[in-house]
Amino acid sequence: MFISIDNLCFCYDPKDRALDGFSITIEKGEVVSILGPSGSGKSTLLRLLAGLEIPCEGTFKIEDRVIFNDYSFIQPEKRGIGMVFQDYALFPHMTVAENISFGLKDMKRLEKKARVKEVLEIVELEGFEHRYPHQLSGGQQQRVAIARAMAPNPSLILLDEPFSNLDAELQVKIRKDLRAILKDQGITAVFVTHDENDALAIADRIVKLKDGEIDSVGRPCDLLGAQSWMPKEMNVEQKKDSLVRV
Repeated sequence: MFISIDNLCFCYDPKDRALDGFSITIEKGEVVSILGPSGSGKSTLLRLLAGLEIPCEGTFKIEDRVIFNDYSFIQPEKRGIGMVFQDYALFPHMTVAENISFGLKDMKRLEKKARVKEVLEIVELEGFEHRYPHQLSGGQQQRVAIARAMAPNPSLILLDEPFSNLDAELQVKIRKDLRAILKDQGITAVFVTHDENDALAIADRIVKLKDGEIDSVGRPCDLLGAQSWMPKEMNVEQKKDSLVRV
């Protein structure tokens, strides 16, 4: 057990819990999707794990380190958690390299340069370090956001609706690429989505949320069904290939 979340609760309104009794354990290198409709508590969970909100109650641990409980609360910048926002949140006045190196404050200049080069290779953006966000496509901007989150070697990466700003064709490619990056690097990740296709394509395990509570937890093929997500236009051989991958 690498990550432990126990009885996590949060209230925007004292009479209505946005998240109620959320508990799960996550293994190192596991990719977990939080799946649910708008208002189910997905983004609230991410904000709590990132430290952007303070829980009403509950415990969050990474390995043996208590991130928060009833007696302690580690500030966001000290948690060692990376975040990829829905709109990427890149600094428009900074180059790709400057965006990625922004969180590497404890490294020396040459170490920063080497780490930026390394993560750009991982996300396949070598040669883009001097470009600005407006000079990149949506998919490239997302890769920069992922590289920035990865650069400090976080214990956990959180992704908030990572594909919502991409067109349908690009979503398919980026899903595949993102899973490959996470798995190749052994990164533990939690991402929230309302799209079953996202969850099926990337997650090792899916947590379905409904009205702030866990509705079900399981593997993608168990929860969503191997056939339900397949586009109608897929031919027989594509479907067979997809079932093998599931």
